[in-house]
Amino acid sequence: MHTPVALITGAAGGIGRHFAGILQQQDYRLVLGDIDEEGLSQIHQSRDTLYYRRLDVTSVADWRAFLQTALDHYGRIDYLFNIAGIISPGYVHETDIELIDRHLDVNAKGVMYGTRLAAEQMVEQGSGHIINIASLAGIAPIAGIALYSASKFAVRGFSIASAYELRPRGVHVSVVSPDLVDTPMLDLQLQFPEAVMSFSGPKNPLTPADVSQALLQVMQSKAIESAIPAGRGRLAKLGNVFPGLGGRLTDRLRRKGRGQWEALKRNREL
Repeated sequence: MHTPVALITGAAGGIGRHFAGILQQQDYRLVLGDIDEEGLSQIHQSRDTLYYRRLDVTSVADWRAFLQTALDHYGRIDYLFNIAGIISPGYVHETDIELIDRHLDVNAKGVMYGTRLAAEQMVEQGSGHIINIASLAGIAPIAGIALYSASKFAVRGFSIASAYELRPRGVHVSVVSPDLVDTPMLDLQLQFPEAVMSFSGPKNPLTPADVSQALLQVMQSKAIESAIPAGRGRLAKLGNVFPGLGGRLTDRLRRKGRGQWEALKRNREL
């Protein structure tokens, strides 16, 4: 049995960095990508079982080169983890219009490009698993981060539809939707009062280790969809089915979120 080959985007920080370390400990053969190549070089050292390269997920040419790196060194692709993403909080009537394209280009089209190109190779192999990171904001809309929410809705829908298409061909696609995670993205949201709704869940955010554990579980189960935590995922789906109910709860959740946002912001500033 061959040693699995895994490709990870967004590997210079946050979830991608932590998860790359987990797979490295398990002796996976890795190709790591991030637009921050200097960050990659400071964290990861290339060797016979680990290569990294700059990857702008909005560039099809970059994607082709990224996948080709795996094929040149390892001859196959067993896993692709689409983890790279951005968030720019703001209300729709105030946000820079350029951020519409930016969210869709990075969060949605970046995942679509990678899935499309990796799936072609995996279908040829007759096996493979693509795991895309979405968000609970891609299950239930979140006020204050509408562009992010829209882009993650796209990731979730695309991933589930792709799973239906590719499973008969021996290729699995999964989408993992975490709640708020303690990463640099959270630190960014602490600078924007518009993002307080993101903080309306548990007092303590998820950690990259929590998401890494969920990714390992999905690798085993091949589940099409996984929400973290599962209970919050069920609530998000309920709110999405009944958007009027979600709207009535918005003021209450905003108050809770603001309280937790302010507390966490104070703690980070100490």
